[in-house]
Amino acid sequence: MLIPSLRKRHPLTHEPVPSYGPGRDLKFQDIEDLLETYLSKREIASIYRAYNFGFQAHAGQRRASGEAYISHPVEVARILAGLHMDSKTISAAILHDVIEDTPTAKKQLARGFGSEVAELVDGVSKLSKISFTDQAEVQAENFRKMLMAMTKDIRVIMIKLADRLHNMRTLGVMRDEKRKRIARETLEIYAPIASRLGLQSFKHELEDLSFKALHPKRYVTLEKAVKQRRGNRKGLLKKIENSIDKRMRQDGLAGKITSREKHLYGIYRKMKQKDLSFDEVFDVYAIRIVTNSIDNCYRILGALHSLYAPIPGRFKDYIAIPKANGYQSLHTVMVSPYGVPIEAQIRTVEMDQVAEAGIAAHWLYKSGKVQKETSNWISGLLDLQKQAGNSKEFLENVKIDLFPEEVYVFTPKGEITVLPRGSCPVDFAYAVHTDIGNTCVAARVNNHYVPLQTQLRNGNTIEITTDKRSIPDPGWLNFVATAKARSSIRHHLKHLQKRKARKLGKDLLNKALHAFSLSLSTVDEKRIEALLDELKFKTREQLYEDIGLGNRMAPLVARQLAPLLDEPNDSDKPLGPRNKGVRPLGIASDEGMVIHLAKCCYPVPGDRIQGIATSGRGIVIHRPECPNISEFRNRPERLIDVQWEPDADSLFQVMIHIDTINRRGVLATLASTLSDANCNIDHVDMDDRDGNTSSLEFLISIKNIEHLEKVLKKIRTMDVVLSADRKYI
Repeated sequence: MLIPSLRKRHPLTHEPVPSYGPGRDLKFQDIEDLLETYLSKREIASIYRAYNFGFQAHAGQRRASGEAYISHPVEVARILAGLHMDSKTISAAILHDVIEDTPTAKKQLARGFGSEVAELVDGVSKLSKISFTDQAEVQAENFRKMLMAMTKDIRVIMIKLADRLHNMRTLGVMRDEKRKRIARETLEIYAPIASRLGLQSFKHELEDLSFKALHPKRYVTLEKAVKQRRGNRKGLLKKIENSIDKRMRQDGLAGKITSREKHLYGIYRKMKQKDLSFDEVFDVYAIRIVTNSIDNCYRILGALHSLYAPIPGRFKDYIAIPKANGYQSLHTVMVSPYGVPIEAQIRTVEMDQVAEAGIAAHWLYKSGKVQKETSNWISGLLDLQKQAGNSKEFLENVKIDLFPEEVYVFTPKGEITVLPRGSCPVDFAYAVHTDIGNTCVAARVNNHYVPLQTQLRNGNTIEITTDKRSIPDPGWLNFVATAKARSSIRHHLKHLQKRKARKLGKDLLNKALHAFSLSLSTVDEKRIEALLDELKFKTREQLYEDIGLGNRMAPLVARQLAPLLDEPNDSDKPLGPRNKGVRPLGIASDEGMVIHLAKCCYPVPGDRIQGIATSGRGIVIHRPECPNISEFRNRPERLIDVQWEPDADSLFQVMIHIDTINRRGVLATLASTLSDANCNIDHVDMDDRDGNTSSLEFLISIKNIEHLEKVLKKIRTMDVVLSADRKYI
């Protein structure tokens, strides 16, 4: 029953609420009976106040279907009331569009309904007042904001999922292009989130509605096929249920037996992934048994296996090892005497509730505790947010985490770690701790050393070897499967590049200032502050980083910092890097961050070298005779004076060209000779010239020019070799 006194005055202004015509309260009455089953009259009164406010705020607004707009938030509230969500969540659901679609401010909601409701509404609202460069960025930023609000209060995503579910139910009135765009977004983001939170009923309906919007003809065809099979197998399923019930009673086991029909999108996805026809999909129907204890779950499993033979490899124990979303159940597939496989799920009453309602089951049980798996995922979102460079990267990382076909592996101490299928030891290392991932150098799986890109399997025991001096390899991004590993690697490499760029930029600027008999320690502080302000940098480090990355030339910055009276003596000449008395920049290795050795001329220690400042990449080192630097001859500000460090002990790549007599095994012989000469072979190309001779190109790693000469000398002594030389461009 409605509270009459609340109809008379507006909850915030205390002005009389005007009548909006007959049937005004019918929409609230639609959910009031449901609310009365679990909320107090006082709580229902607060929800009705929210309804009154929302009704007035949306007055005059219509949905695309022509209905009054208030019908949408009321239906969202009804969906959440079906999950027995608390009164503040229901109120926020009714108000969830007032900030976005009306002049209502968050502060106004906080004054009228409390800060908790206002925060929930704000978390769901989109960022309509901020400008972005493209629609993809808008979507990504809205998604980021919503998930960040969810990390503070899980009810934000509950409201958003209910909002999306009702929008999908009423999607038919949208134009075709928009309908398909919303359906794709639902399949990519919202259905997986529902699954991650254990809301299987939400997930299945969102997937089916998306399937219907994207492929209406396939949906109708499959729906007809399922209905036909349902009629054909109705009697068969009843016989199987009766047989199971009889066996359970014989063994003194109690449980509720029901048959379950697989949802349409699940059938369609299985047909598509495994390239099956509808007739080849056997598990359209399954048996579900709900009992009163975990002990009975295993006893019933034994009874079923004594009745019907289990199919090997099709048993899964999600009670002992729950899924990442907290789902627990025993799954088995058996062969019936009718020639039809039977899928059975066995679980307790509480497990069944969690399987259907997921995280919402904790409100049904009046418990504020969120299951550990969901809590870990939510806290992991905070790490992804901190490490992501922008909203698009954050969205990409979360999508990776939303499709976790799990693999269960063990630490050396026997603790279980759940990872997405396709994960490798690097993913495992980052799952244990970010520092372990960052310093990972090797891995053992089941006591055997394996490559870091090895895909893990269920039951593997993983041991990680670390080295504090090690850093993440950019190549790991090509094979890691988890969002945490991907975002952590990117985060570390970005900061490493920034640190190196700042150091390099500072060195370059100091060297450029020597032309004016200055250094960073002697330049007037006010002059530096003025330059930072002019270039719109907040700190010196940002300026150094910009120089180090090649976005800004050190000689030009030095000219701006130097007083006008202290110009170099030969001021008519263009300012270049070669200034007497200034030590060139030392190069010790191909650092791969802000100093790169050119892949066109492959310079090695002992070669004369020239540095080129390139925008965004830092400094690229070439040999002076390389034709790729000819365009910079007239741009001396881009030229950086460099030299090899005397103690450079890294390995450097170089290309060599070898002409040989075409004999069997010549490639193996050359490879063996190169290995004996203490150089690594990184790549090889082979070309038959005329059938009698062969031309080979090896990319090898050597220490310096002297090492290269020894390698070439050794190769030239081979009887099959016609010539061997270093390859130039």
